[in-house]
Amino acid sequence: MRATLAAFTSAVALPLMTPSLAGAQGFMLEPREVTEWKAVYARIEARDRIPARARLGGTLVELKVTEGDLVESGEPLARIVDQKLDFQMSAIDAQLQALDSQLKNAQAELERGEELLQRGVTTAQRLDALRTQVEVFTNQIEATKADRRVLEQQVTEGTVLSPLTGRVLDVPIAAGAVLAFGETVATVGGGGFFLRVAVPERHAGSFREGDKIQIETRNATEGTIARIYPQIENGRVIADVEVDGLDDAFVDARVLVRLPVGKRTALLVPADAVETVSGIDFVSVNAGGDTVKRTVVLGTEQTVDGEAMVEVLTGLKGGEEVVTGNE
Repeated sequence: MRATLAAFTSAVALPLMTPSLAGAQGFMLEPREVTEWKAVYARIEARDRIPARARLGGTLVELKVTEGDLVESGEPLARIVDQKLDFQMSAIDAQLQALDSQLKNAQAELERGEELLQRGVTTAQRLDALRTQVEVFTNQIEATKADRRVLEQQVTEGTVLSPLTGRVLDVPIAAGAVLAFGETVATVGGGGFFLRVAVPERHAGSFREGDKIQIETRNATEGTIARIYPQIENGRVIADVEVDGLDDAFVDARVLVRLPVGKRTALLVPADAVETVSGIDFVSVNAGGDTVKRTVVLGTEQTVDGEAMVEVLTGLKGGEEVVTGNE
């Protein structure tokens, strides 16, 4: 058993010699400058997060939305009722009826006064007083109607409307609750969604607006740094990242992203030049016309000019010719 294990170890450690392959494609291995990536978590946030507030104090009798619902701007979200307004409107309606009766009586008195003036029984001064009385009742009716319209507007403001088109993020109350003026009924997020990242301040000068970042999702994509905030919070730099087609199903969800924080040199070989046998990685190189398989330790994958490359940590050195394939 020991002899067999020693023989296998020697076979792995030593380069594997194979005959020269006609038509093999060569790739000259040279150190390249690659981007150093920093893995951090970003958070999906809404560009606008506006609370839908109560414009009327009263009892919440109807709640039409819950967390996660999609709403349009101006869509009714809830309804608040203040019973005192109904009582006040009933009182104003009674006042209008009384004033209307008084106006009709004053108009009848004015008509009789005009007839008596034609007969010479009454005076013009008395007739002017009757006209004034009719005008007073008419103006009182208009003022009372205006007061009623104010109450009608207050009743209308009991309907809570969505401030923007988006998704309901939070509903902190339930139907039947008593609300004060200005209290939040629901919070709506909209205006688009973006990623917000917090990067350690030692990397503050390593990236700038316009840089591309990698986003680790099921559908791997990339984003663009749109804004870097100048104020450092808790030892971290805050930046916003624009991403096309960002999933907004879960706001405040965390997403793993990779930010460019520097440059370094590395040896890169095409991904198709790596051959894995029994869990060990090999790369074929041209050694004096012969193809030699070298055992290598690989690092991270890189994309260079649209081509999949992989970093070689040990096993190769610059200036060697890597065999990438056969015709």
